[in-house]
Amino acid sequence: MAHKRDREATRAGLLECARLRFARDGYDGTSVRDVAGDVGVDPALVFRYFGSKSGLFTEAMATSSAPVALPDGPVEELPAKLLHQLVFEDWSQYAGEHPLIAMLRSAGHEDTKDRLRRQVCDGYLDVLSGLAGGAEDKDLRTELFAAWLLGIGILRTAVGTPALAKATEEELRPHLEAVVETLFGSR
Repeated sequence: MAHKRDREATRAGLLECARLRFARDGYDGTSVRDVAGDVGVDPALVFRYFGSKSGLFTEAMATSSAPVALPDGPVEELPAKLLHQLVFEDWSQYAGEHPLIAMLRSAGHEDTKDRLRRQVCDGYLDVLSGLAGGAEDKDLRTELFAAWLLGIGILRTAVGTPALAKATEEELRPHLEAVVETLFGSR
């Protein structure tokens, strides 16, 4: 007797496996056949549920394109909280990395770059600009700080540079404070 497949569970399994593969291997490094194999289904089922690899990618990464909630609290505490969120928090649903860093692996995909820009500009940069106060070049200072944080995340997880990969949050904190002081002044 053939066993009946649970459509929703299969679809959810495909999305979960796709999200992990896209986060770890990027769009180009992920195949429909691999995702289907992870779930134990025929690749044709992926096309039936999602229409294409691009449709699978869009749906699997949809939660990563929604802005991740910024940490609560005073703006002065934001740098340390963002360092924790971007670099040290475990995002197991994205292969252990923050969704922004996971999405960077697929930045060559047609709409990923726009998603990343919207999330970074409309989410993080708007809030971080509060650190720069009324500085004439506050947008530049804000983007430099964001680049520094993302760079740490990329070098730590995607590249795996030795010093950053083993550094603790406590070891990075004095450097964070120095960068914040340099870019935004004393808080």
